[in-house]
Amino acid sequence: MKISAPLVKALNNQISMEANAANAYLSAASWCEVTGYDGAASFFHDQAEEEHQHMLKFVNFVNGQCLGAIIPGTKQPPKTYKSLESICKTALSNEQAVTKAINHMVDLAQKDKDHNTFTFLQFFVNEQIEEEQQFENILQKFNLLGRDKLAIYEIDKLLGSLGTSGSDSEN
Repeated sequence: MKISAPLVKALNNQISMEANAANAYLSAASWCEVTGYDGAASFFHDQAEEEHQHMLKFVNFVNGQCLGAIIPGTKQPPKTYKSLESICKTALSNEQAVTKAINHMVDLAQKDKDHNTFTFLQFFVNEQIEEEQQFENILQKFNLLGRDKLAIYEIDKLLGSLGTSGSDSEN
């Protein structure tokens, strides 16, 4: 089945979103590393790798449909951040935008009766539930533990424990 032009455009836009997300997480990891948040640095390095893998899944799917994926340039991510909490708030906001984009593609695939693309997207629907929940849980820790140095230290340790045990087992 041929994928509709609006859905092809949305798939290629998603490649760009995933590439930008990977760079944003890498930038956050770099800032955390320099700032002394070793656990958060490890966590955000893993997040960057996960987003890169997601981008490749979209590239491979689009190419597998003989459409030719568009490999984007990426936006310059921030070089510095106000706080570890601000990174997590931005990450949640970005993940919510990705969820909206994924849901839009699902809607298009359903409208087009494109079962192949719909099935492909189900992994990402489930992934976004996990991603949003993860960042909501992390932000909840700031409210529970506080924002003093000891609380940030504990949150950094928590982020480190979330590292390589990520939820994306289909890499």
